[in-house]
Amino acid sequence: YQPWLRIQDVPSQGLSTRIKGWKTGRCHHFLSKLECRYFYILEWSSIVSDIREQYPLELSETIEIAERLGIKHPTDPRTRQPIVMTTDFINTVNRQGKLIDRARAIKYSRDLSSDRTPEKLEIERVYWTEREIDWGVVTEHEMEPVLAANVSWVHAYREATALSPLTDKIIRRIETVLTPRVNKQQSPLRDLTDVCDDQLGLSPGASLSVVRHLIANKRWQVDMKRPLNTAQPLAFLTAATCGKKVSKK
Repeated sequence: YQPWLRIQDVPSQGLSTRIKGWKTGRCHHFLSKLECRYFYILEWSSIVSDIREQYPLELSETIEIAERLGIKHPTDPRTRQPIVMTTDFINTVNRQGKLIDRARAIKYSRDLSSDRTPEKLEIERVYWTEREIDWGVVTEHEMEPVLAANVSWVHAYREATALSPLTDKIIRRIETVLTPRVNKQQSPLRDLTDVCDDQLGLSPGASLSVVRHLIANKRWQVDMKRPLNTAQPLAFLTAATCGKKVSKK
């Protein structure tokens, strides 16, 4: 899949972002910080299997819908010709063993009070309703900013290649050293990782990178809805031993 709109196709004010996805393995293009925040939440979700951003709608159909609704169809400001509309996200989710698509428009709540935005959203709504695809609008109020921020912090470290030149053997060694120390929940995380770096003769920050890798791969189970702060102790949801969960006694 290739998005209809990419960040180089639209004017940028520093809000556009490209990120390689965990689920798709491809580069995703986001046109706002809010879209990026929503993407991180989708990446962490266990029920989402595919993410397609800037999804194009059939031009002939959106023109027909706009005419039917008495709404002006979006046009190119230079040519005045109708342009292809897009839906911000089409997500494939697993619902009780069945894969279904959901269409989502991502908007700041302040934009919904304008005259034009609701009109364009209505064209989208009708388009997807007639295809029997669940459609909805997601604003900043429906997102969990802490979860998104935490996923953002670990996202680039999911693949072991991001930890180069650390070898798999060193990564496992760091995990073995840090897991019992983090279990004690007594010292700030950055203090534990600094000591681990010194103990193993590693470059500063190496052990913290492995921590992000372990969290990204859910080998360390932590509450992602609470801020991950390296100046504070890191708390596991359950006691951990080298990436394997065991029940607390």
